[in-house]
Amino acid sequence: MIFSLVYLLARRLVELLVLRARTDVSKDVEILVLRHEVSVLRRQVSRPRPRPADRAVLAALSAALPRMRWSVFFVQPKTLLRWHRELVAHKWTYPATKPPGRPPTAQVVRELVRRFATENPDWGYRRIHGELTGLGHRVAPSTVWQILHRAGFDPAPRRAGLTWSEFLTAQATTIVACDFFTIDTVFLRRLYVLFFIELGSRTVHLAGITAHPTGSWVTQQARNLLMDLGDRVERLRFLIRDRDTKFVAGFDTVFTSEQIEIIRTPIRAPRANAIAERWIGSVRRECTDRILILGRRHLTAVLMTYLRHYNTVLKLSTLSSASGGMETAGLIRLTAKKV
Repeated sequence: MIFSLVYLLARRLVELLVLRARTDVSKDVEILVLRHEVSVLRRQVSRPRPRPADRAVLAALSAALPRMRWSVFFVQPKTLLRWHRELVAHKWTYPATKPPGRPPTAQVVRELVRRFATENPDWGYRRIHGELTGLGHRVAPSTVWQILHRAGFDPAPRRAGLTWSEFLTAQATTIVACDFFTIDTVFLRRLYVLFFIELGSRTVHLAGITAHPTGSWVTQQARNLLMDLGDRVERLRFLIRDRDTKFVAGFDTVFTSEQIEIIRTPIRAPRANAIAERWIGSVRRECTDRILILGRRHLTAVLMTYLRHYNTVLKLSTLSSASGGMETAGLIRLTAKKV
């Protein structure tokens, strides 16, 4: 635009010098011709569209021409004045070094606020602001409120009450479940597998494998489990088991001596021990149904290999969907009245 304006001004200057050298008669004739051309163009063009350089030239020439002669322009006088004001404003307008208003909140702060609100539903925006301050992020409480509001969270600490999922997740660290499942070997010999699963971490413990499960054998496996758990036994409060006759009184005594309460599931209610039942389905689909088991030693080696993989990798995906569906339905009936 600047180059076009300079070129246009140079042309007008040259034309002015040429006009100065002409006689008055030739000037008058040329003016008549130009006026007639303008009248013809005005009849053909309803609204001319001047370029910015044309506006600048006309606005500058209007200052040299008396106002009573402004009728020669193809625009109204107020348009010329507006163009002149825009030129003056453009001259005294400086580019802004930074946008007006407060600087935008960093993306990491916005994500941290949303994470605090998601993982701690009982925190209000004041509590979240305090946690951010403790981490070294200096933001105003109103900024935290605005981030929560735009993200669809209620800034007040009453976003959600205690749900069954949250209740069971909090209680799961104190619960352990046990159950049997059977495997038929390639020689049609049935083996019984006893396992325990911690509901909080979904860690599975292989208690033992036998072809003839008896009450004394089951009791001994319970003692072995408590020895393996060590100090973690102190945080356990409940043991969920079914009403299988293999779980004799001595089995229950091993746990009650450690202040662990026995919760027996209702008759024919597998959903009451849904997490253990779900793991049985997983180990069958992913392991034992794909292999021909030769005997007890072979089954022990296969299950130990699978458990090492499950306890380090697979249970992470299981925990992400914990306490849902039939697990919640069964555990609500068993734990809600106990805690």
